Amino acid sequence: MKEEIIIAGFGGQGVLSMGKILAYSGVMQGQEVTWMPSYGPEMRGGTANVTVVLSDNRISSPILHAFDTAIILNQQSMDKFEPLVKPGGLLLYDPNGITRHPERDDINIYKIEAAEEAAQLKSAKTFNMIVLGAFLKVKPVVEMENVLKGLKKSLPERHHHLIPMNEKAIQRGGEIVKEVTLVKA
Repeated sequence: MKEEIIIAGFGGQGVLSMGKILAYSGVMQGQEVTWMPSYGPEMRGGTANVTVVLSDNRISSPILHAFDTAIILNQQSMDKFEPLVKPGGLLLYDPNGITRHPERDDINIYKIEAAEEAAQLKSAKTFNMIVLGAFLKVKPVVEMENVLKGLKKSLPERHHHLIPMNEKAIQRGGEIVKEVTLVKA
């Protein structure tokens, strides 16, 4: 098994954290892992993305030009990364703030209304965990027990009291993710 993932959105959406949790989860599962963040000088509001590779075998390079999965959280990332999803791959996106929805018919498209769900839960900080839960429901590349270990490893100890809330958000994301069927014109 080898999964090449890009997670992309705005700084402050938890993009890098989501990637780090996936990476730690893979390590806990005994996989080979790369985690490569990319972000602008702005902390919040600028674009951010992270590539994560999970593999049962050695990884030759963390640099990717095409992806098995793209998790897209803003329009700029949709424009940039939708074309780079491999045919037969997965594109998961939150429609909040997206003006041009995915158009490819050679990939599997899912949407997760994570921003809306986080608002209903009155917890904006759970946004990225809702998205992560949706991804893991569609493509369970790591086991949930390892995700929880990865969450514990990536959160500072002073935030460990938030783990149960994040666990519920991951579960909720898996419950509300929806497959998108494109209508041919």
